[in-house]
Amino acid sequence: MLGLTFGKSLYIVNLAILKYYFKFARLIMYYKRNLEAEIKETIRHFPVIAIIGPRQCGKSTLAKHIMDDFNEIDYLDLEKPSDLQKLNNAQLYLSAQRKKLICIDEVQRKPELFPLIRALVDEWNNKGAFLILGSASRDLLKQSSESLAGRISYKRLTPFLIDELAQAKDYSLERYFTHGGFPGSYLADNDKIADEWLTNFISTFLERDMLFWESLAPMTMRRLWQMLAHVNGQTVNYSALASSLDVSSVTVKSYIDLLGSTFMVEIIQPWFSNMGKRLVKAPKVYISDSGILCNLIGLNSYNGLMGHPVFGSVWEQIVLSNLRGNLPNAEIYYYRTSAGAEIDFVIKNRDKIFAVECKASLSPKLSKGNYNAIRDIDPEKSFVVFPGEKGWPIEENIDAVSINELIEGLK
Repeated sequence: MLGLTFGKSLYIVNLAILKYYFKFARLIMYYKRNLEAEIKETIRHFPVIAIIGPRQCGKSTLAKHIMDDFNEIDYLDLEKPSDLQKLNNAQLYLSAQRKKLICIDEVQRKPELFPLIRALVDEWNNKGAFLILGSASRDLLKQSSESLAGRISYKRLTPFLIDELAQAKDYSLERYFTHGGFPGSYLADNDKIADEWLTNFISTFLERDMLFWESLAPMTMRRLWQMLAHVNGQTVNYSALASSLDVSSVTVKSYIDLLGSTFMVEIIQPWFSNMGKRLVKAPKVYISDSGILCNLIGLNSYNGLMGHPVFGSVWEQIVLSNLRGNLPNAEIYYYRTSAGAEIDFVIKNRDKIFAVECKASLSPKLSKGNYNAIRDIDPEKSFVVFPGEKGWPIEENIDAVSINELIEGLK
């Protein structure tokens, strides 16, 4: 009996050691995300917290890291048949986890859970009851989660941001250009492995994830995605794209909207004012990650990218994705008139207007059209963001800045 008790105690001690070993291993590999502290604080005030963002951007890793702070947790990955089976009688299973923080990964695969979650959080009256993760936008999830209004807080996680990667000893902006911010690609050992990861990511997205949407042709979506990569950051011409794909303009628009709602593209609307100017009204479309953009075009090295016409628009995309990740509540537009006045981004943040022009040069200069746009917009301040480390004042109220200086200036 003594030997049995001793053996059981040793088993429990070994389990504890393993638990802390795996926690320590995660800490070693973990890149601290900007959202972490905010999510931990939000868990104290809302019964349901949703972390949304594209596949493979680090949602699960972030959630597991946050869950290390909780003694009792339950984690379900709805891409695993065994976890999905647990929810055959979802009410019975989830009710048994009442005292735990329940994390449900890829929740968009079982949208019928939302009414049950609403009923359970109302019954339990607990803060931090559910942490749900989804690879679909807030608007898309809202179609299934209207009943959670007032009970849920949404947090959007992007692929790695530049200031998140700065903690790494081997951080490289050149790598960020071609590998992008997805952990699987950015952390790859070399360009070839990163390119292979991105190719597999695109194929998986088209051939598996897109099957959840009816009347969608994966091959047509792939061709459209590639076309958008070649015109990255330009105003979208639905008719021209439809003609090239031999589909209707309505189909092209719905496909682009779907890419937007699954975080694969960013759709930027024009900035309107009451000045009577003839403004360009079509939205601009950006591929949402520089690595995916380069892969779709067939570029897998920084040297190859530098000599390509798309280099400047890749820099615009990098600036845009870092703006989205660091300023989730800001409104982002672009400005262009038929007379040639233009600015890449108009940022409305906390009721203040800022103008941001992207220049992929270490000696950035504004054009006449940029100055005309700044005069039209009359922003609080204007920034010219370039791929350098330290900026300088260009003239009164216009500064050349790095990305990190831009974010600080806008905050």
